[in-house]
Amino acid sequence: MTQPWTVVVPVKRLAAAKTRLRGGLPGVPHQDLALALAADTLAAVRACPGVAEVLVVTDDARVAGTARSAGARVLPDVAGGGLNAAFRHGAAGVTGWAAGLTADLPALRPAELAAALHTALTGPPGVRRFVADAPGTGTVLLAAPPGVPLDPRFGPGSAAAHAASGAHRLTGDWPSLRRDVDTPDDLAVAARLGLGPRTAALTGCLTESLST
Repeated sequence: MTQPWTVVVPVKRLAAAKTRLRGGLPGVPHQDLALALAADTLAAVRACPGVAEVLVVTDDARVAGTARSAGARVLPDVAGGGLNAAFRHGAAGVTGWAAGLTADLPALRPAELAAALHTALTGPPGVRRFVADAPGTGTVLLAAPPGVPLDPRFGPGSAAAHAASGAHRLTGDWPSLRRDVDTPDDLAVAARLGLGPRTAALTGCLTESLST
């Protein structure tokens, strides 16, 4: 039987988000690009079978409006707490299966997320699971069974940190899930996979040059 998932997606204030991507699309306001990445991520999560609720943790008004329009519930961020505090805050009241997901997956396919979540259900009991990013050093998804704290370790070297904390690494052919976007080169790879509509609309004719 498919288990209902709650997915927690923290999103920074747009002015402070995705700093390494700043200037990656000449002529496109940086905050618009950061918002598009989050919007396409949220749309894919909402379309994913098995996801019962999406919780967006943010203090940014534009992000909150976009999240509510996508059918997500918005929680206020933890002042000065950082990304891991936001994940913990979002997952604190979840009683079933919980997943923490990064907000920079503009090529995410709902079917790939569904496959990863299904794989997580088959892991060892009472153990958190995680999906590493494409390079293998970061984390895009962290999942916890009912009654197990999410205990996030996001940040530089998070894949190793999650593994060291006892989380089980999930492997699978999920390129759109693993493709987070931190730099213009990451955006070029995501464009090859196929961007979501909000990000694609901003890249427009620039997508071809990004992908070469």
